[in-house]
Amino acid sequence: MTPFAALHHRPGRPLLLPNAWDHASAASLVAAGHLAIGTTSLGVAAAAGLPDGAAATRAETVRLARRLGGGDFLLTVDAESGFSDDPDEVSALAVELAQAGAVGINLEDARADGTLTPVAVHAAKVAAVKAAVPELFVNARTDTYRSGQDDPEPETLRRLAAYREAGADGVFVPWLAEPAVIARLVGAVGLPLNILLTPTGPGLAELAGLGVARVSLGSLLYRSALAAAVATAAAVAAGEPVGPAPGYAEVQALNER
Repeated sequence: MTPFAALHHRPGRPLLLPNAWDHASAASLVAAGHLAIGTTSLGVAAAAGLPDGAAATRAETVRLARRLGGGDFLLTVDAESGFSDDPDEVSALAVELAQAGAVGINLEDARADGTLTPVAVHAAKVAAVKAAVPELFVNARTDTYRSGQDDPEPETLRRLAAYREAGADGVFVPWLAEPAVIARLVGAVGLPLNILLTPTGPGLAELAGLGVARVSLGSLLYRSALAAAVATAAAVAAGEPVGPAPGYAEVQALNER
């Protein structure tokens, strides 16, 4: 088991995974003590002025992995749907990310039009990545809880079982916030379950008690940074005090990582 995989097998101690969008955000999180960092596809896309989830940021994603990979922390990359429905193209991407120093990849079955990729297609991507880079931790994500279904649980179970059979190391069900359903999935899936922290869902302690193995922050930190920038500008305009921020030298020092 790789060191990154081991972080998903600590009962009662889920991996809290913060998501970065550039070098400074990743370095700041590492300096704060986080051993593993994910990237956020929304943050990467928005920083480049491109849409998220539209297979438009392959180059930016690989570039960021090359900048962050191989450092003093474990890096897992949000690669949207792999930027392709061709398993060979997705596995080639996985090879590039692994060569850049990434130890994990997140692959989602959502499409830009709001539909879900057919189960067999997404499972083939997972299998291709595991065949090409067996040591890469594949987190197979399903967006069933954003698809508008009245009862997403049966379809979620069907998809997660297929992704497990394809070789996924973990599974991710964002926007699921019902504790009872989370507990049932933990018991049924047979793989580490990743949940996205949401304002209306269970907190970290409750998710730990439910048996969740990984808790992701997704784009929360990026969106919070945007809100803080706007709030700071508004405070300056209003002649009000501004909140604390890292000093110039502190930010410069991040470049040494």
